[in-house]
Order: sequence, then C-alpha cells, then structure tokens
Amino acid sequence: MLTLFGSVAVSIMFLSYWLESRSKWLVLIFALASAATSAYSALAGVYPITVIEALWALVALQRFLKRHQLESGRA
Repeated sequence: MLTLFGSVAVSIMFLSYWLESRSKWLVLIFALASAATSAYSALAGVYPITVIEALWALVALQRFLKRHQLESGRA
C-alpha cells in the first residue's frame, strides 16, 4: 500500500509539472504532490529524499503564490 501511495504521488507530481504552464492550479497540485512524496519517503525511511521533496513543495508553493498574485493583478 505504501508503494502504491508513493507511485501515485510521484505520478501526480510528474503530470502536474509537465502541464503546469496551463494553469496556476497545476503548480499548487505539484506542491501538494511534492509534499505527499516527502511524506512517502519519510514513511519509507529515506530521509534525504524527504528533505529534498519538502523543499520542492515549499518552492512550488512560493511559485504558486507569486503566480496567483500576478494573475489576480495584485503584483
């Protein structure tokens, strides 16, 4: 079950990254999928990947917020 969770999280991460130019919401989905991948790697005991994926999630969340502000005209 843990492997299925990790596979789904990484697949969503890949697809949302690939399509993120289409919508700011895909950037947010990428951030959430990165957080899920971080949780998966923590549960699997792979802590270096946990840290890297958590950082990816924070960077993607920052990109989402910046893009949301730009598209809302609040830049």
